[in-house]
Amino acid sequence: MDEDERARLAEFVASRTPALMRVAYLLTGDRGAAEDLLQSALAKTIPKWRSIRHADPEGYLRAVMYREQVSWWRWLRRRREAPIGLGEPMVSDPSAQADLRLALRAALRQLPPAQRTVVVLRYYEDLPEARVAELLGCSVGTVRSRTHRAVTRLRQLLPNLERLELLR
Repeated sequence: MDEDERARLAEFVASRTPALMRVAYLLTGDRGAAEDLLQSALAKTIPKWRSIRHADPEGYLRAVMYREQVSWWRWLRRRREAPIGLGEPMVSDPSAQADLRLALRAALRQLPPAQRTVVVLRYYEDLPEARVAELLGCSVGTVRSRTHRAVTRLRQLLPNLERLELLR
């Protein structure tokens, strides 16, 4: 990789890291795991930079993150371990709905990793069911059932969300 390529790569990483970290945090529910997820995805993406730089490098990197997260939660399921959320939120939220966001984040942490991943892809990333199924390597029906179970659980954990019409 020549110097111009390195400069473009460095600029891309510097400009998109905050947004990518937010997605990674929503997927993992833990700041350290989010940093690991993004780093792992970058490590897999950088060698392919030449071939993806003109297409959609962020989309490619996000897809790698989703697949990595699926691999991790499958591995965790086999190991019977669960990550523990420690520390403060990565990004401060200056909006008036900070309390609601904190409550929603806490509720997301209580979802199983597979359900949390589907919720992030469907509602935060705004991906259609077919694309989520493709990214996770499962059927559209599985995406629908996981989404239904996750939203049902979130409604139980946060009944005031119904009033605010966030999950309708």
